[in-house]
Amino acid sequence: MKVFNSLSGQKEDFIPQGDVVTMYVCGINPYGDAHIGHALSYIFFDVVRRYLEFSGYKVKHVQNITDIEDNIVETANRLGISVLELTQKYTARYDEDMAALNVLPAHIYPRAMGEIDKMIEVVQGLIDKGFAYAVGGNVYFRVRNVPDYGKLSKRSLESMMAGARVEVGEEKEDPMDFILWKESKPGEPSWESPWGKGRPGWHIECSAMSIKYLGETLDIHGGGQDVVFPHHENEIAQSESFTGKKPFVKYWMHNGLMQMGEEKMSRSVGNLITIREALKKCSADGIRIFVLGSYYRSPLTYTESALEAAERGAERLRQAAQGESEAGSAGGSVDIEPYRQRFIEAMDDDFNTAQGIATLFDLAREINRADESGLDAGKARETLRELGGLLGLTFIAPEEAPLDAEPLRQLAISISEQVAKVSLKGVAVGEPLDAATIIKSLIETRRDLRKDKQFQLADEIRNKLGELGIALEDTPQGTIWKRKR
Repeated sequence: MKVFNSLSGQKEDFIPQGDVVTMYVCGINPYGDAHIGHALSYIFFDVVRRYLEFSGYKVKHVQNITDIEDNIVETANRLGISVLELTQKYTARYDEDMAALNVLPAHIYPRAMGEIDKMIEVVQGLIDKGFAYAVGGNVYFRVRNVPDYGKLSKRSLESMMAGARVEVGEEKEDPMDFILWKESKPGEPSWESPWGKGRPGWHIECSAMSIKYLGETLDIHGGGQDVVFPHHENEIAQSESFTGKKPFVKYWMHNGLMQMGEEKMSRSVGNLITIREALKKCSADGIRIFVLGSYYRSPLTYTESALEAAERGAERLRQAAQGESEAGSAGGSVDIEPYRQRFIEAMDDDFNTAQGIATLFDLAREINRADESGLDAGKARETLRELGGLLGLTFIAPEEAPLDAEPLRQLAISISEQVAKVSLKGVAVGEPLDAATIIKSLIETRRDLRKDKQFQLADEIRNKLGELGIALEDTPQGTIWKRKR
């Protein structure tokens, strides 16, 4: 197996340090819904994990949640809510999005606000070793004390200095120095530290969490190409300085970025399609085929037509995987070994999912020919489902996918807090009800509210169900519901 290492700039034989592959993937900043660009990264690294486990490795997968940083604080203040309320809401919505996309949950999701002690320990260690210094309530990292700074992004310190400047109010020794600990401002979350009340800088969070949960040297560190500099470059500098120059990461892996037209899809620009919006237009398998149909290090442009084509492809694979075979009169069966070998060779070559998917389509075509010729395609179907499963494909049609009951339960609890209705009693006290039963209870409650002329609350039920992908239709025979597409 070969992996492209962003640090060396070339493919290298994959030889992990020990029996367990340690993998850290940069996680979300939960101040808004995750978009299809996030899906690109998390789908790909989900496949990396699945394929490593298929190849016989044990994997320890850690993905952080950056629940304290500038954008989060600014968003919470603008909305007039606490940082905790904001981040809990969007972390829960992210979890739902990943489940809908069939992304395996990481083994550990450390949250920045829960790891402050470790961050303070690392910052203090850097000060003790001369790599950091405190000015007032701020702590900065001395970039010029790291001779190989820039080795990941392939930038020289001189070229980086051209655009560097000291912001008003900063007291850096050098314009290139970056923040490790920030003095708190009024109204911001803060923690006690040796330098006064404050909060961690963005970069130190990942170093502290990855070292705590995976050790001083990681096998794989993943993320998007947009965080190579300064985030990952700074992670290397502070981590290796803290551990005494031990290599921080053996294999750096960076996915290309999702684009809308000529620009990167991002929250700051506002040119984004959320995962929830995409799932209304396309199945999870369709989104995965759209993402994995290209080489992961290349940029991927989002268009409606590309998503529609991916959905048609998902349906072709679905039909081939779910069809029924009969032992035909022609005898014989499909030779699956060439397809299995092609798939493994593709994935062993830096996780070439595009070639892997092409192999699945060729196998599906062979299955269809076998069906027409009366050959036994049973083993071929099993192989298609097995190999597709390594790419996270479920072969489940959208209307067949199970509904997640928990968001529906939370909606029912919210409504029950506003109006006491018998139809919601069982839901509100936490009985283990399925999604369909909860929807039925909500429909009954809406009917009663309309009778009582509480139209605003009745409309809230309809609107909230709509946001969860459930459409209500009022008919002469009563209200019916169906999944949105």
